Amino acid sequence: MSQVSEERDERVSDIPPPDPAAEPDPVSRPEPATENPAVRRKADSAAAARAESVAASGKQAETTDELAKGAKGVPASGAAGKSAKAEGDPADGGQAEPEKKASRAGRNLPAAIGVGLLLGAAIIVSLVTVRFLFIGVIAAAIAVGTFEFSGVLRRVADTKIALIPVLVGGQAMIWLAWPFGREGALTAFVLTVLACLLWRLPGGAKGYVRDVSASVFAAAYLPLFGAFAAMLVPPHDGVGRVLTFLIAVVASDTGGYIAGVLGGKHPMAPTISPKKSWEGFAGSMIAGIAAGVLTISLMLDGHAWQGVIFGAAIVLTATLGDLVESLIKRDLGIKDMGTLLPGHGGIMDRLDSLLPSAVVSWLLLSAFVPA
Repeated sequence: MSQVSEERDERVSDIPPPDPAAEPDPVSRPEPATENPAVRRKADSAAAARAESVAASGKQAETTDELAKGAKGVPASGAAGKSAKAEGDPADGGQAEPEKKASRAGRNLPAAIGVGLLLGAAIIVSLVTVRFLFIGVIAAAIAVGTFEFSGVLRRVADTKIALIPVLVGGQAMIWLAWPFGREGALTAFVLTVLACLLWRLPGGAKGYVRDVSASVFAAAYLPLFGAFAAMLVPPHDGVGRVLTFLIAVVASDTGGYIAGVLGGKHPMAPTISPKKSWEGFAGSMIAGIAAGVLTISLMLDGHAWQGVIFGAAIVLTATLGDLVESLIKRDLGIKDMGTLLPGHGGIMDRLDSLLPSAVVSWLLLSAFVPA
């Protein structure tokens, strides 16, 4: 027994002592068996969460860059790049790029003024040379407006206006209002409605009511209302009547525009036309009444009180026409009816306040200053 013990001691004494230089690296050293498994799992979960957060941040930055590139058409550098531009790039002298502020006017003002002056000059020339040329101006504007309205409904709402009947019937309403007055315009309108009902028959039942309703609405809203403007021309003082109507509408639009841009704070109809304010309406009323008093007194030998009523009525109908046009465009999801007139939009965007005001102008002027 003692011999076996002595042999074991000799074998143990033969094992060399451990070399400190060969000590394993603490990083690669196996974890002690006494480590809590729950603690290890918690650490792994935290590391995985951090990795996912970093990956998500990278994807979000890439998505932001792509959206910025698509929207602006210029390279974007993500959130970090945007922040650097906001604070100022040292390479650019540490100055931030100024952001372009939206104009309170809401349009290209020089273009709008230039187009307005050209249109006004064309109207004045037609009136002072041969006043019946103004009926041709009305007819051309109504035809272009009908094309615009028909095209927008077809593209946006998949609604097909009976374009040929509305165009032909619309011209008939305007030109027949010259020699025959209301009877000629209303007769042409009724025949246009019948033509629209027949024109749509080959298209079948699907969408019939929708298309016919849009056609009748277009025929009433554009050429029938425009015919009342044409009926202002034939009397011997037709030039004065047309100018009284136009000056009142322009004064209403201009007064409301200036007052709204300078001091508009209380929206009149925020869900329909957010930029239209009560302050702008007050400016329209002041300018419209002043224009009504001056034009009826000086051009038509009327009374001042008639001018007050006329100016106030024109402001109300012009504002109503503007709101109706805004509601139509909001329903269709468009900003302008067309792009023909720089700074204004399309012809329809200029006829919105004129069309209903033409009806009221003819009614009031016929009552106040009989031909």
